[in-house]
Amino acid sequence: MGYHDISTVGQDSHAFDMSYEKGSYTIRMGGIDVETCYPISANSDGDVVLHAITNAVSGFTCRNILGSVADKMCLEEGIKDSRAYLAVALDDLKKMNAKIIHLSISVECKRPKLSPVIEDMRLSLANILNILPSQIGITATTGEGLTSFGRGEGIQVFVILNLTAELPDS
Repeated sequence: MGYHDISTVGQDSHAFDMSYEKGSYTIRMGGIDVETCYPISANSDGDVVLHAITNAVSGFTCRNILGSVADKMCLEEGIKDSRAYLAVALDDLKKMNAKIIHLSISVECKRPKLSPVIEDMRLSLANILNILPSQIGITATTGEGLTSFGRGEGIQVFVILNLTAELPDS
């Protein structure tokens, strides 16, 4: 047994619910409230950043949280806070004696404008993940409007999660 550095990728996306009148709405991203002009279409709070991180953890633990576990929590138990889904994934990670050493987040969207809230997101995520803000990088792009996300129809997030874990030597 020895410690090894592992990287895992997570992705998630949500569309805006444009059946609502364009206005002032609050959505959750990275555990904070962010102002935008349409609500997110989701069963939960729709925190696309926390969902992508949860999927990255699931990629390492091999237990998909988003899906049947989160659906049960959300639809049957009424738990809409995405931090609760991530907490289940992080508990799995802890049981496997793995630790997060760095998180890189790439967000593609036209709206909301993220530059004013990136530092708040880093602080929130550091608190949720029990790591330092300096271990989290966040970038945002419109992708030149080449996709529906860059045209303002939703938000897409990719994360690379770097871990250190005690694994059998091969």
